[in-house]
Amino acid sequence: MCGKKQTEVDAFALGDIGVTTKLVNTNSNDTLTAGDLTMQFKKIDYPKSFYQKAIVATGKGDEDKIAQGIAKLMEEDPTIKYANDAETKQMLLSGQGDIHLDVISSRLKSRFGVGIELVQPKVAYRETIRGTSDVQGKHKKQSGGHGQYGDVKIRFSPGEEEGLTFVVSVVGGTVPKNYNPAVEKGLLESMQKGVLAGYPMVNLKADLYDGSYHPVDSSEMAFKIAASLAYKEGIAKAHPVLLEPVAKVCVYAPNDMIGDIMSAFTKRRGRVLGMTPTQRKDEQMLEAEAPVAEMSDFSIQLRAITKGLGKFTMEFDHYEDVPADVAQKIIAESNLNAEE
Repeated sequence: MCGKKQTEVDAFALGDIGVTTKLVNTNSNDTLTAGDLTMQFKKIDYPKSFYQKAIVATGKGDEDKIAQGIAKLMEEDPTIKYANDAETKQMLLSGQGDIHLDVISSRLKSRFGVGIELVQPKVAYRETIRGTSDVQGKHKKQSGGHGQYGDVKIRFSPGEEEGLTFVVSVVGGTVPKNYNPAVEKGLLESMQKGVLAGYPMVNLKADLYDGSYHPVDSSEMAFKIAASLAYKEGIAKAHPVLLEPVAKVCVYAPNDMIGDIMSAFTKRRGRVLGMTPTQRKDEQMLEAEAPVAEMSDFSIQLRAITKGLGKFTMEFDHYEDVPADVAQKIIAESNLNAEE
């Protein structure tokens, strides 16, 4: 290759850079050999991408084209990551930084004819309770013919398991056993939305200890509705709190830059857990925890602090309570979006 000029040759010498066309089953990092030669070059260890943005298609119905275009680009560039988040209903694109994502965006436009807009991704918050409550949920409706009647008394408290811990301590048959699954189903469906900002509820224990039924009007649907009514009232009384995902972060950087990186974590509501010297000279591995919501542009800041010498890894670790002032902003924004 010499600019636009292509010269066909019968052989390459050591150090030559050439082009071969119409390859079907090859990808980046593959080694091409001739005959019986099985030699393989050491594969490139590509850095992981943690700078993430959500994709919004500028053209109506372009989502499939965007996915196909990104899949093609991922074959060429293994540092690109693409995912479809079922919870936030967003297409997520990850790269090495803002410039990298801008290049991907322009390639999608020029090569595949699809335009995208990059926006801040939503954070998958959770809700739970820190207190207890004892409430009654009663659903009674009469509208000619058979009515609807379901009555449950439930104690809500924090649960040890991630989902719902459903306990039945009814005595005396005040709620027939065949309605227990309907009560549990009503609670499970209600847990998809919390009472603060509509995020999924986790770590909840519900004890069905009493209630009443009607021999004619009671039904599974009536008890399911009664359970959802008890949930709304009970969770609101049991000190509900908002939880945010917290990531474990490992930063590799030169010794003289660690102080600035620690300050960056403090400003992002993070906690430094410790430091360990690496095998490389004058380099430290700093271990920290930080809220995922605060880490969206960390790769850009780290590049600026370390002049491109630093790198980091990040993975989800656990959920923990959101500070009250931050929680108020999240709840207000969520309620505003719900109204819209």
